[in-house]
Amino acid sequence: MRDALERPTLRLLDGKWAAFRVAVFRCSFSRDRRSVQADRLHVQVDTLLDELQGNGVDVPPNATGRSLCNSWVNDQWLFRDNAQDGSLEYSLTSFALEAIDLVQGMSRDRVLVSESRLTTILDTVRRWALEAAPDADARIERLNVQIHELEAERDRLEAGGDVAAASDDRMLDGYTNLIDLIGQLPSDFKRVEESVLDMHRKILRDFRDEDRAVAEVLDEYLRDQDELVKATPEGRAFDGAFVLLRDDALLLELRENVQVILAHPAAAVLETQDLNEIRGAEAVIRQGTKDVLAQRRRLTATLKEHIVNHDVLQERELGRVLRGIDRELATWMETAGPRATVPVGLLPPTAKVGHFRERLWDPASAAPPPPLEDVEEDAPEPPTVEELRMRGGPSLEELRLALVDSFATGDMDTVGRMFNELPARLRRPVEVLGLLHVVNGIGALRDDAGPEVFEAIRPDGNRRNFLVPAITLTLDEVATLDGWSLEGAGDE
Repeated sequence: MRDALERPTLRLLDGKWAAFRVAVFRCSFSRDRRSVQADRLHVQVDTLLDELQGNGVDVPPNATGRSLCNSWVNDQWLFRDNAQDGSLEYSLTSFALEAIDLVQGMSRDRVLVSESRLTTILDTVRRWALEAAPDADARIERLNVQIHELEAERDRLEAGGDVAAASDDRMLDGYTNLIDLIGQLPSDFKRVEESVLDMHRKILRDFRDEDRAVAEVLDEYLRDQDELVKATPEGRAFDGAFVLLRDDALLLELRENVQVILAHPAAAVLETQDLNEIRGAEAVIRQGTKDVLAQRRRLTATLKEHIVNHDVLQERELGRVLRGIDRELATWMETAGPRATVPVGLLPPTAKVGHFRERLWDPASAAPPPPLEDVEEDAPEPPTVEELRMRGGPSLEELRLALVDSFATGDMDTVGRMFNELPARLRRPVEVLGLLHVVNGIGALRDDAGPEVFEAIRPDGNRRNFLVPAITLTLDEVATLDGWSLEGAGDE
């Protein structure tokens, strides 16, 4: 009893600040946000402290987000580890997940005794009794009874019997049971992850102590891995989840069954959080399995790195040197005073050793490089001036003259129509920008104009259409454009 009361799960729910701790954990972490960066969580806790204190709610005195997170790590409610990018992050431990699950379960309306729950108990007892019976005759008799019941039900349905859907009360009770089961999965997976982490730390400690051979440590690791999966309830749950994720038929059956039970009219009264819990059952299993496998990969990487980089001879030599220094230090301390010092050189002096020249003169290194090959015959034809011009910027002066000639007579209504009638060399896409530049220079570009299609022709012959505001020019604007200097506009 005392051990149970001293578990971190119950200590989290005990004390004056229990409600504050649970509220912070539920606000900061969720099923989709399983870890939070350390600096961000510190700021979030500071914000919650200020908001609660501003509303007159008692909060831990003289507390900050950093100090509270550090104390929660020591109390085994938070776990601090390095993220993939090297930064620190916090995640909830299995004890904190258990406590939050208890609070959530007590916050729901629960039916302590119901028909569906009793039926579930009876079905479970019947199934395990069938598997536990060592007598073949007894097992055959139980199977015959089940087969008779199933055949009777099948015959009734084939004869046109009614199929009664489950009542709303029965479905609501089933939803509650299902949500309770799904809610326990994160803490189960977290316990497996923490067990792997403890194994990781123990192996690192064994490697540093060097009291045991590497082969012995590896044998213990493999043995502990097998016992973790088969000897603990959490390990067996992880193994079952791993089997489920590898079976596409089971996953498809799980998704279809979830859709069926949520299609019942009773699901309309469920809260959004409960619906998300049921729909996310597969995601919870996937994420929990992914976290455990990631922790196992880290452990395997540690083993590989130590085996590859571990130099036994070098470390033994260093150990002998350090032990020799320790013996000499103990001998010196027998006669030295409390403030005696010994000058010790941090680095040994550089040894002066005669040696031959490292590189001798090579006549080949002084030879000139071979002459370049004449590839003038294989060189492509240089581009013509016209081709270069077609790749250049807009022809502003020709566009200005084209605008003046087209609108001076009053027959042209829009700039887009004029552009579409220009020769192909003046209808490049860049010429559209040139026209806008020229028209804007005299203030003829208006925001309230509707769109107009400019049909541009690229130098390779491809056509592209551009939507540009419809622009019209008055006779005054044409006169202004006739005397407008492009060089003067560029200087402005």
